[in-house]
Amino acid sequence: MTNIATKLSSVFTLCLFLFVSSSVLGQEVQWLSWDEAAQLAATEENPKKIFIDVYTDWCGWCKKMDKDTFQNAEVAAYMTENFYMVKLDGEGKEPINFKGKTFNFVASGRRGYHEFALALLQGRLSYPTVVFLDENLNMLSPVPGYQKPEPFLNIARYFGDNIYLRKDWKTYSGQSK
Repeated sequence: MTNIATKLSSVFTLCLFLFVSSSVLGQEVQWLSWDEAAQLAATEENPKKIFIDVYTDWCGWCKKMDKDTFQNAEVAAYMTENFYMVKLDGEGKEPINFKGKTFNFVASGRRGYHEFALALLQGRLSYPTVVFLDENLNMLSPVPGYQKPEPFLNIARYFGDNIYLRKDWKTYSGQSK
């Protein structure tokens, strides 16, 4: 009888481990359109901050960040809990309304750019760049370049946990002398 109980216990433990592992590994970011995120920020009782991943279809580092960083279970869980997450094509063609202004695609050179991306990236079209906005859609900071999961989480927590209200980035990140 003890042998059966031990086997059942082992099977139960294995099933529990697989269930927990699949739920952690299965965590995915729920990407929203700009309009969906702005609507949620305007209508929810306790709105989240907005995170915007500005990318292009041709950007290899953007694809690497999608795969390595945004699909990381810890990153996905933290971001989903603390931010409305938006994917914004820096060369998208659809108009975007923000704070009473309509931003459009501008044909320029071989590809062109979206005025909203240009505004968010403060005139520096560099991909990937992620942008953090507060709950009232005010700019917190653009962060250019590819970020691995751990450094990215450090940045995300700085804004998501409101540390930016108490400490400057250099102090928080240990860069001050």
